Amino acid sequence: MNVKKSYVMYLASLFMFGMNGIVASFIMLSSYEIVFTRTLIGSLLLIIIFAMTKQKKNLFKNKKHGFYLITSGIAMGASWLFLYEAYNLIGVGIASLLYYCGPVFVMVLAPLLFHEKLTMAKIVGFLSVLLGMFFVNIQAFQDGKSFIGVLLGIMSALLFALMVILNKKAKSITGLENSMWQVLTSFLTVAVFVGMKQGFIIHIDSVSILPILILGIFNTGLGCYFYFSSIGNLPVQTVAICGYLEPLSAVIFSVLFLHESMSRIQIMGAVLIIGGAAFGELYQLYSNKLNMNPIKSI
Repeated sequence: MNVKKSYVMYLASLFMFGMNGIVASFIMLSSYEIVFTRTLIGSLLLIIIFAMTKQKKNLFKNKKHGFYLITSGIAMGASWLFLYEAYNLIGVGIASLLYYCGPVFVMVLAPLLFHEKLTMAKIVGFLSVLLGMFFVNIQAFQDGKSFIGVLLGIMSALLFALMVILNKKAKSITGLENSMWQVLTSFLTVAVFVGMKQGFIIHIDSVSILPILILGIFNTGLGCYFYFSSIGNLPVQTVAICGYLEPLSAVIFSVLFLHESMSRIQIMGAVLIIGGAAFGELYQLYSNKLNMNPIKSI
């Protein structure tokens, strides 16, 4: 795959993920039923693509890495259950901002789990995100938003962080196979929850069929395929920089398509969250690049 095609696929996947909450808002089902149908369709599509491309299975070759990946999938399924309920309670924009605090939690825990150095830039980025969360949530409470919704948004971020940490430990399982097992495990996790809660009889309104198919096929199946198939062909700096288009687009789309309003203090909080997360990661990448390519005196 050439680099230009990888750029297109990567950017497309980010905007697909950014549209998740928008598409879900047009589905007349409960939040957990939406996640159930999404992961069902998405996992089936990824299984078909994996079979058609005739790739080798590495899940069972390294049991330790396989365990990490399966557990990561469980965390992702649970994270989506919390996130989609938060969409209902506090809106797509605020819930998305809380959800995308997950990578910052990973950044802070990395020194303990991966023996990475906790730099001043990462500390500043983390403090910026915490302040941004405060601004977003204090305004949400003043506007009468649900405390439970905010709590669910934070839980989704913590589980997102757990998903990323466990996925990083599954080093031998990458690319399409990684996303296939992850989404499939997420589906099985959500299926257990739905089965225990109400059984598997779901009444789908005809109006909801199209957005369900879009969310499952495009936003989940193709989105994950595009994402995991492209990032390996792109520079780390590009993946890190462009990755923040996802939370930014989610907030913008919620304002444009759902007419969700954000106060000045919430906009300030959004800037602090996205900016703090980006600063903590990108500053480190920039420093590493300088160390690898020191400026020589003439």
